[in-house]
Amino acid sequence: MKHLILKAVLVSGLTFLAAGTLKAQEEVKEVKDSVKRKKFEINYGVGITIGEKKDSTGKVDQNKGRFVGGITFTRLDIGFSKLVDNGSFSLSPVNDFLDYKPWKTSTLSFDVLQFGYRFNNHFKVYLAGGFDWTHIRLDRDITIQKNKPTLEYTEDDIMYSKNRFSSSYVHFPLNFEFRTKENNHGKRVRFVIGPEVAFLLSGKVKQISDELGKVKVKDDYHFTPFRYGGAVRIGYGGIGVFAKYYANDMFDTDAQKGLKNMSFGITFGLN
Repeated sequence: MKHLILKAVLVSGLTFLAAGTLKAQEEVKEVKDSVKRKKFEINYGVGITIGEKKDSTGKVDQNKGRFVGGITFTRLDIGFSKLVDNGSFSLSPVNDFLDYKPWKTSTLSFDVLQFGYRFNNHFKVYLAGGFDWTHIRLDRDITIQKNKPTLEYTEDDIMYSKNRFSSSYVHFPLNFEFRTKENNHGKRVRFVIGPEVAFLLSGKVKQISDELGKVKVKDDYHFTPFRYGGAVRIGYGGIGVFAKYYANDMFDTDAQKGLKNMSFGITFGLN
């Protein structure tokens, strides 16, 4: 009798253990599947939606217009900058001192707020605000001079390991976004285009050498105080590519008239 009871308890315990193991395996599989689905899904920022219209199930109706906006961290642009001298990528003799290392001359920008209107699930218009930096890695051992009536420089008997000439702006792009229907993975293609204006925050020279160590000097360096241009982006999910072109001159000096700036690269956080 005792053997039968022990056998029954043992069978029951093994059955319970097997059932628990199968359940645990199913839960692990569900978690793995969830991770796979979310692996490449990146959410950026915190937003505030104004005037959401919900259907009878309590979900937001994507096909009805509504105001959207708030604080966010989106459209992180990382790429390269190019100087365009009166339509040419080659610098003229008067601007030759700005000769730069092309693969180390970069741009970085991102938006921190946006407000606009979503007309439907495929089109919205919004005004954003954020910051933009252009870093020119000068090829020559020179120092751009501060507080001068024109853009002046001195030739130095120093070999710089880094000689960076930078500008920083606060920018306000007006974007028109077109997007396709979501696919089976919950992603869509986005196309964004629009004008942009920007206001100069500061210019900066950063140099590193054995003789002087690290040197940083801030000035406006005659960077144009008001900049305007346009940008275009195309992406899938939250990642894409961008190109920007600034229509007015890079500097407000007569000698650099016709010298403009453009950039291109990868953008993260399209939403």
